[in-house]
Amino acid sequence: MRIATWNVNSITARLPRLLAWLESTGTDVLCVQETKTTAEGFPAAELSELGYESAVHATGRWNGVALISRVGLEDVVKGLPGDPGYDGVEEPRAISATCGPVRLWSVYVPNGREVDHAHYAYKLQWFEALKAAVAGDAKGSRPFAVLGDYNVAPTDDDVWDPSLFVGATHVTPAERAALADLRGTGLSDIVPRPLKYDHPYTYWDYRQLCFPKNKGMRIDLVYGNDPFAKAVTDSYVDREERKGKGASDHAPVVVDLEL
Repeated sequence: MRIATWNVNSITARLPRLLAWLESTGTDVLCVQETKTTAEGFPAAELSELGYESAVHATGRWNGVALISRVGLEDVVKGLPGDPGYDGVEEPRAISATCGPVRLWSVYVPNGREVDHAHYAYKLQWFEALKAAVAGDAKGSRPFAVLGDYNVAPTDDDVWDPSLFVGATHVTPAERAALADLRGTGLSDIVPRPLKYDHPYTYWDYRQLCFPKNKGMRIDLVYGNDPFAKAVTDSYVDREERKGKGASDHAPVVVDLEL
């Protein structure tokens, strides 16, 4: 079984690449973030032509998440139970479903903006709600994983130059502690292998030739429980999909499992 996660940075803009990628890779389930479309505008029909069902939680702004599966979508839950909301509004940042033998979440963790910004406090509160929501499945016997854009680099090795991020979000002790607390529910970091260079970065800014210079970060993560982790046979960052015209600023992270 092949499962992947990808922040597409607008599924409308990325649709031709997405369809071609699904067809060429034989991915069974894709967790999508930053759809930037409404649920009604989501390309479910085009995906259905390839044999995929879609579950979407989106309102048309800069966030939005989805699960795309050709092995079934059951018990879909849209939204994060206990979502703290930002400025009084719950944002579409989480969706979960059972896809064949596995239970999966697609998550788009809040960015945080700046350490002294209200969005940073919201980010930490959102992590607390996520931890509470997944704790039961994390300790369960069914393969389970939370995949997506976490907007946190777990360690300094996951950033091309940690010195440039001192005092900035994505690397603060509080954010990394939130990740550690999430892993403490019974999840482990399924670290992918890079297809090039030493570090499996998943995101490169569009500006200043960051991708050609490999100035990246690993912020797209796969956190799986013990049954999930034991079934993993391979995991990699599909860096090739970050190349060329019309690419997202994130690359897909792919996990293969023997179930």
